[in-house]
Amino acid sequence: MTPPDGLSLIAPPVKLTGVETLKQTSNRLRGALAEELAAAGDQVSEDGYNLLKFHGTYEQYDRDSATPRKKAGLEKEYSFMSRVRMPGGRLTAAQYLALDGLADRYANATLRLTTRQAIQFHVIKKHDLKSAIAGINATLLTTLAACGDVVRNVTTSPAPLRDVQHARLEADARLLSEALLPASRAYHEIFLDEDSSGGEEVEPLYGETYLPRKFKIGIASPDDNSIDVLTNDLGIIPVFDGQTLIGYNLAVGGGLGMTHNRPDTFPRMGSILASVGPDELLAVTKAVVSLHREHGNRGDRKRARLKYVVQDHGEAWTRAELARLYGRELADPLPMQGFKIPEILGWHAQGDGKYWLGVAVPSGRIADTGSVKLRSALREIVSRFGADPIVTAQQDILLSNLDIVHRAEIDGILAAACVVSAESLSPLSRWTLACPALPTCGLALTEAERARGPLMAQIEAELAKFGLENERISLRITGCPNGCARSYAGDIGLVGRMPGFYALFVGGDFVGTRLSFKLHERVAESGIGAALAPLLKAFASGRQPAEEFGNFCQRLGRDALLELV
Repeated sequence: MTPPDGLSLIAPPVKLTGVETLKQTSNRLRGALAEELAAAGDQVSEDGYNLLKFHGTYEQYDRDSATPRKKAGLEKEYSFMSRVRMPGGRLTAAQYLALDGLADRYANATLRLTTRQAIQFHVIKKHDLKSAIAGINATLLTTLAACGDVVRNVTTSPAPLRDVQHARLEADARLLSEALLPASRAYHEIFLDEDSSGGEEVEPLYGETYLPRKFKIGIASPDDNSIDVLTNDLGIIPVFDGQTLIGYNLAVGGGLGMTHNRPDTFPRMGSILASVGPDELLAVTKAVVSLHREHGNRGDRKRARLKYVVQDHGEAWTRAELARLYGRELADPLPMQGFKIPEILGWHAQGDGKYWLGVAVPSGRIADTGSVKLRSALREIVSRFGADPIVTAQQDILLSNLDIVHRAEIDGILAAACVVSAESLSPLSRWTLACPALPTCGLALTEAERARGPLMAQIEAELAKFGLENERISLRITGCPNGCARSYAGDIGLVGRMPGFYALFVGGDFVGTRLSFKLHERVAESGIGAALAPLLKAFASGRQPAEEFGNFCQRLGRDALLELV
């Protein structure tokens, strides 16, 4: 098939990055990992660091102690983060309790909920890493492909409503997650002591060099876009007529990472290019993954995401090439309703006689800190009442399959643990995301999780000045430009620029259909509230009926907003 714009389907030769060469020579992701993990010391080699990602683990070090230890002539405090792959964030009560136990045994006594509905363990020591991963696998979960240049954890709308639509969302997330795992048995040999005497392996989907970069898939009903489906490499939107599935709309080429001072890198919303029928989802998903595998940039990892393929070649070329890989023409997108984001915290009927309780988890950190005993309270509720947890893309947790007769008792457990109820949350607190950033993430330029409270306090003080304290506004905070807390989508984004400073983004929309734009390049952490104050004042006095803050900023535009300052 010839591309409509005449571009060649064969990319010109490029000099491969070192990671590409490593993948090609790693013996299907094995490398020397088994030997390195068995050796003395707290670290792995650079090759080991890059291969471990495919197995769901990052090597990290404590950045708080790094400088003092260097002055004292000591090595950095190295440890590992391991991420659990759990499609749609679904867990059984037994799985959650087992993971909770592993946090004490091998990690830092916390569970970290991610914006992709996964759970991370932090501060695992090298000598415990194999045992920790084996413990996760004993729950019938895995860390395989939770990181690395493969399809990551598949996200979907979290509400456990017992109807045909939500059952399909969950089933599709599980189907794709299982079908898109790497075929290599390296993980099972290295971490689970599987016999390594099998025959030659092939990777029918990924090939010997896997993907150029990570690949994210989200599946969302228009009724609940809390996962920001258009920010994924492949966003899948089921279209129903009542309870009958008509087909799937495909949004291709989303992604939020960028690099400061490189204008050829940028966030992008996925383009809704086509649709497929109810039985075609897996086949077309493999075709989109193949599109990335064949055309992604393997010479520059900062431009290796699928979004740059779509942006550089155009939507017409992308659709034509996708059809070639799929083997037949694709249908046009199906008509669908606009996106919504419902409230799922608090108590809700599931539709089967049971209820779920949505509990807010600030920054996704399940821990016992000071007077707030969130981790203990969740453990007690899950253990005593058999709640099956669901991690949301808002970093919160839904406790599903509860009997309403236990409501008062469960509410009492949370109140005694000083856990803020959904009804008592401020709107800004309810809709604020923050990535871990310092001290564990090696990419962080400044704080996010630890600055969440002070930053919110500044903004809430300004909201109160203008009578906006009850306004629904989404705030996303990341310590670097990679956008793990989806900082370029939503109403306000704070993106780490340098220690103590953020780039300020505004003008996205709450329901996740539009990117925000950069208003200020650098704002000191202490000045975030003051930087937003003129905008909030103008919004309070000049908004249109029912207009939300992000839409107001978009309507005025960057130049007009800067004039307010």
